[in-house]
This record gives sequence, structure tokens and C-alpha cells, in this order.
Amino acid sequence: MNILNKAMVATLPLVPKPVVRKFAGRYIAGDKLSDAVELTKSLNDKGIMSTIDVLGESIQSKQDATDAKNECLNVLDAIDKHKLNANHSLKPTSLGLGIDYEFCLQNLTEIIKKAYELGQFVRIDMEDSPYTTKTIDLYKELYKNYQNCGVVIQSYMRRSMDDVTELVKTGTNFRLCKGIYIEPKAIAYKGKQEIRDNFMKLLKVMFENNCYVGIATHDSFLIEGALKMIDEFGKKKSEYEFQMLLGVRERLRDKIAADGHRMRIYVPFGTHWYNYSIRRFKENPYMAVYAIKALVTGGR
Repeated sequence: MNILNKAMVATLPLVPKPVVRKFAGRYIAGDKLSDAVELTKSLNDKGIMSTIDVLGESIQSKQDATDAKNECLNVLDAIDKHKLNANHSLKPTSLGLGIDYEFCLQNLTEIIKKAYELGQFVRIDMEDSPYTTKTIDLYKELYKNYQNCGVVIQSYMRRSMDDVTELVKTGTNFRLCKGIYIEPKAIAYKGKQEIRDNFMKLLKVMFENNCYVGIATHDSFLIEGALKMIDEFGKKKSEYEFQMLLGVRERLRDKIAADGHRMRIYVPFGTHWYNYSIRRFKENPYMAVYAIKALVTGGR
């Protein structure tokens, strides 16, 4: 069945976007910032935090990057205006990292400076391997003046232990995840268990160095391992949080929150929803089956 589902994913480009959009709705807040605000309010009412992200990654021009920067600034304003229990996540390539490093740094600095003035935190997302070193360099440069930012580490990358060993020296605020981009075996672990094992090794180093960690996973094995490690280190609930994607394992999400652990949900919004949705379908092929079936049956 899994092989069949994965084959279904490969046919998704043939599915009309309105059909994909219907089934992708569980993964995104909507097209507008107001959609993300309302969804965050509903999560906050359940005692769950959010991190709001404007969809859109690699852009083609500096004007596109400037537009993306302005959208990020609008997110910060909305969090402040509505008193949301939320922070902001952003992808450096949306701010011009693939065009000009210094230009991207300038955009990021403006965003993080404003977040600092508003008492907010910004998470700098990690993308695929061509940008790993540049993203960490951006974070280090920004952290010199603004400590209200953190970075993401992916456990499937072979370099991650070296990166963490260096970053813990300054008390980095981490999001730790497995990683989603397709990378060559030379630089990335491929085995399910070796990725898990490295995740736990990285988490241990982060905890040993008293770093705040966003434990970003839907994997029950890793969640159970993290909870055990939290007990072993005697971590206070204010010293870590769990993080999940919108629309994924909601019962487990609610249970973790009900048990008193901090839980943060990734809340993306925007018109550039298609590529993000396809990635989610690849993670959850069963959703692709529903989308293909709707195409074949005309939605019946």
C-alpha cells in the first residue's frame, strides 16, 4: 500500500491546483495573514503556541525579497497588535539569500531588530544544503547584536554535530528536526534509525549545554526518548518545547499540551502554498490518495 501511495504522489502535478488546495487546507492557515491570526488565536485558547510563517522560498529578484521582508514585518505587527502567543519563522532564501548574502543580512537585520523592539522572537529556518553554512553564518552575525533569534538544526545532516558543538558555546536557541530536503548520502544520513539516533545525540548535547530546544517531531519514538531525557536532565518545562506542523497528529499534539509541556504549532499562510503542500503530501502519501481519488471521481 505504501508503494502505491508513493506512486500516487508522483502523479500530483496532474491534479488541478483547486483539488490539491482542498486537501492541503489542513496544513495551511489560509492565503491571508488574518487567517494565520485567527488560527493562532484558536490554538492559544487551547494553551498552544504558534510560529507564523509566510509561505514562499527561493525568490527571483531583490524586489521579491523586499516584498517578503515587508510581509514578515506585517507578521510582527500582527503578533503585537493581537497579543498572540506566537513567534515568527522565516526562510532566508525568501529574503534574498540565493541572490546576495549582504542584501539578505540587511533584510534579516531589519526584521529581527523590529522583533527585538516588540519583545518577540524570530526563528531562522534551515533549508537545503547549498544554504546551510550561509544560514548559520547569518545567525551568528545577527546574534552579535540581537539574541532574540534562533536557528534550526537537521538531524539527518552529517555535519550537524559539528555545528551544534560550535553553536552551544553561545547558548543558541535551537529548533531540532529530522530534515525534509532530499540530500546526497555523502552529506546526509539515509537510514530511519540512524537519523533518529543522531537526533537524540544532538538533543543530549543541547541539553548538556543548557540550550533552549524546540523539539520538532511527530515521531513517537523521538517524543518518548525526548521525554525520558527531559526527566534525566531534570529540565523545567520553561526550558524546552515541543513543535509540530499544522494538521499533523493533532491528538498527540493535544495530549502533549494537556500533560503540561509547551507545544508550538507551525502556522504557514500565503498564496505560495502549492510547493509546501506537495512536500506535506510526500510526507503523508495517504492525503495524496484522497486528492487523486477526488480527481478521478469528480469529487464524489
